[in-house]
Amino acid sequence: MNPLLPRLTAHLCDVLTHALEMAPGEQALVIFDTEAPLACLLTDAYRAALPNAQFVDIKTVTPPDVMRLFEALNPKDLVVLIQSTNFRLNEFRIRIELFKRGLKTIEHTHLNRMPPEQYEAYVDAFAYDPHYYRPLGHALKAIMDVSKRTVVRCNGTTLTYDGPMEPSKLNVGDYTDMKNIGGTFPIGEVFTEPIDLATVNGEAMAFAFAGEDHLVQLYDPFKLIITNGVLTAPDAPADFQAILEKIRATEVAVVREFGLGLNRAMGKHRLVSDITAFERQQGLHFSIGAKHTVYAKTGLHRKHGRYHVDVFIDVETIEVDGKALYTNGMFHPNA
Repeated sequence: MNPLLPRLTAHLCDVLTHALEMAPGEQALVIFDTEAPLACLLTDAYRAALPNAQFVDIKTVTPPDVMRLFEALNPKDLVVLIQSTNFRLNEFRIRIELFKRGLKTIEHTHLNRMPPEQYEAYVDAFAYDPHYYRPLGHALKAIMDVSKRTVVRCNGTTLTYDGPMEPSKLNVGDYTDMKNIGGTFPIGEVFTEPIDLATVNGEAMAFAFAGEDHLVQLYDPFKLIITNGVLTAPDAPADFQAILEKIRATEVAVVREFGLGLNRAMGKHRLVSDITAFERQQGLHFSIGAKHTVYAKTGLHRKHGRYHVDVFIDVETIEVDGKALYTNGMFHPNA
């Protein structure tokens, strides 16, 4: 037995109980593959956490079979997708189909991106404490939604947001009053972006970014320069320069998402290579490029933007309207 199995099983039980709020009588369907060792570990953990669930190996079914499995479920039943890469079922997108049917959803994607030495960090990222995530997430949203000026300080740099932010979105396992329940796990994030992207000016230090292979690339901190919302980085590593050149070939390297990660299991000194997981790491990340489907911006079409590259900031402090929000590696919304 994998020594991480009991820990992962306990974390998933907490997720199912406190985040998904599974009730007696609600069914569960787990669709899995066996390509990555981490996918096998997750499947074993769900077998222990959901002993009455139906388990289906994706290799044994066709897309029409999967649709029939979904049709047999009732609203508020749960579907878990355990994917070494990501399942492709031809004409329909799985999560959209599940949400249309009112089904709770947990997605695990690109499990083949994590090497064995990262498994423990990935497993720990599933620890779900509602008394941590929910109050903190709502407190950060309340602050950012009325913010007028946000200042990000790194070692030797200052970046200023001189204007209000868009209404923040929560990914903290609280689905109260939300139409869709669930999403991609692990979780732990509050994100927004400036209403006027041109109000962002100054400098920041980055320590990692999403490479072209969607793996997190870790570097010694390097400087980002943002002028009226547009990013340059003349001293950045060659891999980052290549990404900027690709973005600039079709659109502007604009700074959009302002992502506050809350997941304490991951960070600068505890890397998880999959960008979808690591963007929840405790701290701050930006997105670069025109693509962001959540917020509409004049001149940036929701569907036509091609790039959304996450960049992780070596942040020391974040101040909002003159009050400290983040210091010493932690959020302090009540400071």
